[in-house]
Amino acid sequence: MPLAGASPASAAGGHGLPRPVSLGNLRFPGPSLCGATYTRRVAGRFEGKTGLVLGVANRRSIAWGIARRLAEEGAQLAFTFQGERIEKSVRDLAETVSSPLVAECDVRSDADVERVVADSAEALGGLDLLVHSVAFAAAEDLEGRFIDTPRDRFWLAHDVSAYSLVACAHAAEPLMRERGGGSIVTMTYLGGERTVPHYNVMGVAKASLDASVRYLAWDLGESGTRVNAVSAGPVRTLAARSIAGFPTMEAIVEERSPLHRHVDADDVGAAAAYLLSDDARNVTGTTLYVDSGYHSMGM
Repeated sequence: MPLAGASPASAAGGHGLPRPVSLGNLRFPGPSLCGATYTRRVAGRFEGKTGLVLGVANRRSIAWGIARRLAEEGAQLAFTFQGERIEKSVRDLAETVSSPLVAECDVRSDADVERVVADSAEALGGLDLLVHSVAFAAAEDLEGRFIDTPRDRFWLAHDVSAYSLVACAHAAEPLMRERGGGSIVTMTYLGGERTVPHYNVMGVAKASLDASVRYLAWDLGESGTRVNAVSAGPVRTLAARSIAGFPTMEAIVEERSPLHRHVDADDVGAAAAYLLSDDARNVTGTTLYVDSGYHSMGM
């Protein structure tokens, strides 16, 4: 993190110990008599940044894990929801981070997407960040055989899970251009690259999403906007409950991944925050895996 305004240290009377050193927003009190003791106050990477978060359903949502991390580091955020069933939950969570806008949005509607993105920029004073954590497939298509997926539900999964990113990026492009560029992150999964039993049409939709990330990164790079994805291991969310065999997926990752441990929404939030931050200013068109290393294994 860039440091600014370092002030010189001077000797403390009596013990020859340095006085506290202030480096911008970092503060180091200096060593104590019985050994070095340091405390640190770090300025948020997202101070002055604004963002729109799509996909929060409840406090266990991956999108909320990301939003909470961004807010903790200074970002001001707007949120979307779809349907009355989760509206109160989203509004309650948004209130904890002092969000100025919570709006309903059906990502299958271009008019809805354009309205929400524009309203978010107006409420926030601009748009720097966009978190896309939206996916859907009919529950009956996440069990049984992929070959039995009907045409209408095949396209529904792609519309919500993949094309919605394109629609959001299209609406956000001119607003991010005004800010000198921005950053977009979406959520993907290994089932878009490899066959994961029961993931079925969602895996095919994630493959489409992955390709969309790369093409959007090319299109938007000229204006300084970056597009990346996080591929998380199995995370216990509301959406995960609809996947047949989800507990088995969790157990396999814990057993076979190099780190032998579960992944949670906070892990994903930390990774997404990196990709959204200026620390990743030269990272785009990339998928960052947060799965305890499971993706690197052959079996």
